[in-house]
Amino acid sequence: MTSTEMPAVPVGRGRWWALAALGLAMLAVGLDVTILNVALPTMSGELNAGLSDLQWFADGYTLAMAAMLLPAGLLGDRFGRKRILLGALVVFGAASTWCAFADSPGELIAARVALGVAAAFVTPLGTSVFLVLFPEPAERTRAMAVTSSAMMIGLPLGPILGGLLLKHFWWGSVFLINVPLVLIGLVAVAILVPESRNPRRPRLDLVGVLGASAGLVALTYGVIEAGEKGWGSAYTLVPLVGGVVVLAGLVAWERRVRDPLVDLRLFRSRGFAWGSLFSVLVSFAMFGLMFFLPLYYQAVQGSDTLGTGLKLLPMIGGVLIGASVAGRLPATVGSRTVPAVGFGLAALGLFLGATTSLTTGYGFTAVWLVIMGAGLGLAMTRTMTAALNDLSTEAGGVGSALLQALRSVGGAIGVALLGTFANSGYRDHLDLPATLPGPAAEAVRGSVSAGVTVAKKIGDPALLDSVRSAFVHAMDTTLWVCGGIAAVSALLAAIFLGVRVGRTEAEDRPSELTATRR
Repeated sequence: MTSTEMPAVPVGRGRWWALAALGLAMLAVGLDVTILNVALPTMSGELNAGLSDLQWFADGYTLAMAAMLLPAGLLGDRFGRKRILLGALVVFGAASTWCAFADSPGELIAARVALGVAAAFVTPLGTSVFLVLFPEPAERTRAMAVTSSAMMIGLPLGPILGGLLLKHFWWGSVFLINVPLVLIGLVAVAILVPESRNPRRPRLDLVGVLGASAGLVALTYGVIEAGEKGWGSAYTLVPLVGGVVVLAGLVAWERRVRDPLVDLRLFRSRGFAWGSLFSVLVSFAMFGLMFFLPLYYQAVQGSDTLGTGLKLLPMIGGVLIGASVAGRLPATVGSRTVPAVGFGLAALGLFLGATTSLTTGYGFTAVWLVIMGAGLGLAMTRTMTAALNDLSTEAGGVGSALLQALRSVGGAIGVALLGTFANSGYRDHLDLPATLPGPAAEAVRGSVSAGVTVAKKIGDPALLDSVRSAFVHAMDTTLWVCGGIAAVSALLAAIFLGVRVGRTEAEDRPSELTATRR
């Protein structure tokens, strides 16, 4: 393929069938983020796994994904996105099966690492394929609505499917749910998706690959440890500082190397720069909310895992509504207005949620979840599209991987920061009886779940009420913060996110420089 040749694009319904299959594959990736949480208590007993093992069941996946996102994009651009994507789907299905039948904690951790590596390829390469399948802005916006919905609803859908599967099958079934989704994706990609690559086949920036992997892993690990050990711990500060230093060195290297892993001039593009930032903020809000709501439903309202998942359905409905509306609007309409309205609705929903009390009924919660979900669906669809529209087809793999890496780190930071903020508020508003033994008091301060367990075990209604009240107060305060961030995002989107239609290629696509640099 020369630099002027384009791959043959399926016409008619073929592209949309391919998109639907890719959406299912991305849904599987989203499910894997949250479905594991439901199965952890069962897996702990069945595999004789300790607390450290349980932590690494989740962290192994997250860190492997962080390490491989940018290399995955580069390999797709160089060797062919379809070819690499097919291989990643095979590995994802095989690793899911391996997870399901693992018979020791170490084996399951290894399988989860393999699953994270595969997910790091599926997500950016699946996204970069849209640049080829949907060259027209209007169709690309509709396509992004489908994939944004798939990625976002996978998070709240995980507890629902996990609860249903665990009720009727063994814990390994939460991983086997991936296999049929992957098989559908494999067939559709093989038949319907054209091959595409960077015609220049840029040199492998080995220093960039190693630096990006090491920096993102260190930064992500530091954020994870912050949620466990606090921001002042050496386990947190050393990897955080190390990650920042490595990534700063990577930026300096990428400025001078002939074929950089990431063309930093992408960030000169208004669409990519602001679209990436707003996508990170959406992930920040989504991951943060998914941290609090399950705890609220289970510890405060007494729901089981399945009931918790079902109570998240209004948010899924809201996301689908928002993404559908954004996808149906013409691409030339609302480049600023749609994301601004989306963030405004998300802020309204979060502010309503911040008025929650111990006596608040589920009906009110469902209403603000729908509003917030609709806002996130609107905002995510248009901000992701704004970022992708400024990527060239030649460098689409690395550009999509960079966007996903930013979103992934943003989500992890969101959970850690909001979790730290909420834990502080929770502890400050606890009213512990003076007669409570030291170990029990420490357990109550540790988490709302432990606090509820202790209060019920010793039969102290006043302590139970204090624990639940303290958590609701902490959740409300955090939702006010999230609502404020969403409101500021709405203002920034209204001012900065406008993308003119009909610009020249040189103005629209600074990343073309990546494909033509000599």
